[in-house]
Amino acid sequence: MAEEGPFITVGVDGSAASDEALRWAVRQAELTGARVKAVVAWQVPASVYGPVPVLGGYDYPGNAKRVLDAALDRVVGETARVEVVPVVVEGPPGKELLLAAEGGDLLVVGSRGHGAFAGMLLGSVSEQCVSHAHCPVVVVHHSQPGRRAG
Repeated sequence: MAEEGPFITVGVDGSAASDEALRWAVRQAELTGARVKAVVAWQVPASVYGPVPVLGGYDYPGNAKRVLDAALDRVVGETARVEVVPVVVEGPPGKELLLAAEGGDLLVVGSRGHGAFAGMLLGSVSEQCVSHAHCPVVVVHHSQPGRRAG
């Protein structure tokens, strides 16, 4: 994606929260004339003992692309009135989102994409983005069915 003109970076991980973040980013881009850079980051799982063994040569980048494509189909479809560019990168999600957002106008992330327990173990991607981004960050909270805001 050429880095000309305004763009919004949004993190995608296939969760309901990231779908809401993607939806919010696309609507904001429509209002502001920006483009959307939809980013999914992947990495080989690791433990304190080293890399986690993976059976059968799991295709991490291919799976990440499928997750991103499915989210774009679900949320954006063919009705987007803005340019949405899919980006698949290898690395820790927080770090990669910060890199992708450099020079951008806005970074959008969902909250609790992988659940509270994973967030406690791995650190919060949204917290990392809010703390270290060089552009404004919007954290879109996942609304649960049956719950009312307020």
